[in-house]
Amino acid sequence: MTSANAAHTPPLPGVMQTKGYHAHPMTSIHITDIESAINFWRTKTPSVGSNALPPETRALAEVYGVMAFEGANEISEAALPVAALAAWLTWFDSTPDTPCIAICSTSQGDDVCKGCGRTFAEVQYWTQMRPVEKRVTWRRITQEGTAWRFNKYAERATEKSERNTA
Repeated sequence: MTSANAAHTPPLPGVMQTKGYHAHPMTSIHITDIESAINFWRTKTPSVGSNALPPETRALAEVYGVMAFEGANEISEAALPVAALAAWLTWFDSTPDTPCIAICSTSQGDDVCKGCGRTFAEVQYWTQMRPVEKRVTWRRITQEGTAWRFNKYAERATEKSERNTA
């Protein structure tokens, strides 16, 4: 689900809203995602002239600075200022949506897909998940590194490129 599709979700009382996206409390964004979003914006809109940061970069940098100062690895999406959340969602929309590699072992009864590393529930509800929920899943499967997308098929890609250079 992209932030544009979230417009169909009814707003919840006391929940921050931006561009039709409704942040739910208790879902966290990792500091590495904030950093990646900052780097995305630094490339997209570099500082010029006065070296002042563009608004999106500044909004994310302020969050990153506070997190670093406080030693926090995660921040609740509901705690993000509206400008920072909007900048983060734009970065999110530039990332691959799904870790699927078209080899889904959950369709064969596995609780966790051997191809991408997602649980059956994550595969089943992926299109209904919010961006932060998807990033939490991406972070987990990347850290685990056991899915074929990170080893078996990554090794094949490396072997193929080595044969082509030999």
